[in-house]
Amino acid sequence: MSDLSLLIGLFSILILLFQGSATLILLSRLCKGAVRRPPLLPEKVTPEMVGKVTVVVPTLNEVDRIGPCLAGLHQQTSEVREILIVDSQSQDGTREKVKAIAELDSRFQLLTDDPLPKGWVGRPWALNYGFYQSSPESEWFLGIDADTQPQKGLVPSMLKAAQAEGYDLLSLAPQFILESAGEWWLQPALLMTLLYRFDSAGVRNQSPERVMANGQCFLCRRTVLEKIEGYKIAASSFCDDVTLARYAAQQGYKVGFFDGSKVIRVRMYEGFQETWREWGRSLDLKDASSVSQLWVDVALLTLVQGLPLFLLGMLSISLFSGYDFLMIRLAIALNIVLLFIRFALLLAVYPSYYRPKASIKSLFFFLSPFADPLAVLRIVLSATQKPKQWRGRAY
Repeated sequence: MSDLSLLIGLFSILILLFQGSATLILLSRLCKGAVRRPPLLPEKVTPEMVGKVTVVVPTLNEVDRIGPCLAGLHQQTSEVREILIVDSQSQDGTREKVKAIAELDSRFQLLTDDPLPKGWVGRPWALNYGFYQSSPESEWFLGIDADTQPQKGLVPSMLKAAQAEGYDLLSLAPQFILESAGEWWLQPALLMTLLYRFDSAGVRNQSPERVMANGQCFLCRRTVLEKIEGYKIAASSFCDDVTLARYAAQQGYKVGFFDGSKVIRVRMYEGFQETWREWGRSLDLKDASSVSQLWVDVALLTLVQGLPLFLLGMLSISLFSGYDFLMIRLAIALNIVLLFIRFALLLAVYPSYYRPKASIKSLFFFLSPFADPLAVLRIVLSATQKPKQWRGRAY
């Protein structure tokens, strides 16, 4: 047997060892999705919900995106006591939009947060400011991002779920609105990195260090925020939602992450370039993870999401070049299984994307597995860099 044959055989054994182990971890996570909680459905307010919620929306130059958010919050009913728009001196007309809807709905209040202190990131600072300005009579605090589109019945559905199942903190995975072909190709691959690393939305009883959360729609008991001193623990975090949720879970509070695709939508970023740049900055979740946890996750992503297409091609070439070993055939079979899982997951996440009408661009969604190596590369790059800009601010 030649040296090259030995090398190829050894390489195949290493693939089976490392990639096979990573596949078992992935399957253990995906299997939990079979018994996850179904998506939240719109609900109607009940008498005991009236006036229980303060909504806070942090803004900075959001004039082109905030309209649907304001409209969606306006159609929430008597469960919402007040809607505080905490603006960081927007210069683009955001404040005027808020003032206009405040004339129609007295629950809307325009606040201006204090100058950003050293050591704070803008978003958690604005939410923290809004929390301390909110009415103490509200039992729940709901953080909503300006790029979301709350649907009718959103807030009662969250209250009902949280109260029925005893959650202290509950956030939702939204339904995503995509437009360009580049978004349809890249964004699902980036989203899949979260599904591969963490449990699906709706899975109960997650360990504190693996808890997921989404600050786009983030409900928390007021008493809990008071005890953990607002957003202080997440002051410098670029993934303040996950940082806060994991800290709360470590303190013994019950944290939930549910499928909210039927009650809230979001238009996060426009185009391939902005999706790559902006979402990729925080998707690694390094501010909410230990260094070892971060790099174990990166290794797992590389093995089960980033490499299967490449390895399948390379191993197939070796097989057809005459290196017909059992280990090569098994490694090829393993990567075929991983690709089958990946394409099957397209069907699982399909309801997470808003499709009001047929579009040729949306067909790029089904090609998103071919963007997986790029998505994993973005996670690796983000894990090695600290953001210097975020949502119009320099740090």
